Amino acid sequence: MPADQPEWVIAARRATGDRIRVRRLHMTMTQESLAYASGLDRSTVQRMEAGAEMKLSHLLLVAHALRVHVTDLLHG
Repeated sequence: MPADQPEWVIAARRATGDRIRVRRLHMTMTQESLAYASGLDRSTVQRMEAGAEMKLSHLLLVAHALRVHVTDLLHG
């Protein structure tokens, strides 16, 4: 993966992370409880919310744990 990515890609990842955080807080979940519900490490959830690169499988697991379709996290 190239280190220099277009700004719109970085912005989209940040927006996705923001939508994950908003939904998690709406469901009164901690990062730890979301991690447990999705079968991921808390540090993975933390990185996703921060807008780091995400694996599709992780995004699918988080969407399932948050009870939303993955497109809701990608497109709002």
